[in-house]
Amino acid sequence: QVQLVESGGGLVQAGGSLRLSCAASGRTFSDNAMGWFRQTPGKEREFVAAISWDFERTYAVDSVKGRFTVSRDNMKNTMYLQMESLKPEDTAVYYCAARKSARLGLRSYEYDYWGQGTQVTVSS
Repeated sequence: QVQLVESGGGLVQAGGSLRLSCAASGRTFSDNAMGWFRQTPGKEREFVAAISWDFERTYAVDSVKGRFTVSRDNMKNTMYLQMESLKPEDTAVYYCAARKSARLGLRSYEYDYWGQGTQVTVSS
């Protein structure tokens, strides 16, 4: 059974940092693209960042560029999202996801496996 488990969320003041982790089990994702999404109540799930299987390609949405960094450790079957200079508008439930494909994906429907989400709250 494939599982993606996020951790590292919490409450932080504006300007602070958090590091999210996404640990995969049940299969290896070393050949697959992975990504981060976030969602707030009443809104659609929003793409945040993605990383290719070989770390060579990453992509982030404009609102987080320069502040968030996506990375992965294929030996640990784990993906990370380092979040710096957090803003109140970054408050959301953050989800990690994995594709069956090696290609980067920017849309939620392109992803095949999802974690349960971790809450990030940024206070002003």
